[in-house]
Amino acid sequence: MILRDFKKEDAQIIAGWIRSEEELYKWSADRFNRYPLLGDDINENYAPQLKTGRFYPLTAVNENENIIGHFIIRYPRDDDDSSVRFGFVIVSPAVRGKGYGKEMLRLGIEYVKEHLSAARIDLGVFENNESARHCYEAAGFKKYAVRECRMPIGTWNCTDMEIFI
Repeated sequence: MILRDFKKEDAQIIAGWIRSEEELYKWSADRFNRYPLLGDDINENYAPQLKTGRFYPLTAVNENENIIGHFIIRYPRDDDDSSVRFGFVIVSPAVRGKGYGKEMLRLGIEYVKEHLSAARIDLGVFENNESARHCYEAAGFKKYAVRECRMPIGTWNCTDMEIFI
């Protein structure tokens, strides 16, 4: 597996991995609020963020160049380069449960070390997404907070996790 820069054409494939409204909210919280999600929705969401220079969407591909995962890295605060946040973490349903998510996160951590100035990475995971939480723990992330998130389909607890690099 390698990470490469996200391409607009990747969006339709990634959107196709979201198979239910619940999966949409587990993946994106309240950032899209539209099911079914379309590739254009992802591209439209990313476009203004890309212009900031503080937003890095990445795509994981296997040895055959097949897209198998995706996530974004962003600086959450304009005045702080010490911390980045991983978001929109997703692995193709065809390869889930095989360690690809952990490997993708490991590569993401290496990307931050090599290309960005942050010493800390954080992310959020909903309590009803145990497989994702296990993946993040396996990659070395530790819980530091829990918060309540209200979304159109209900109120879920979100666990914030971090790793120092």
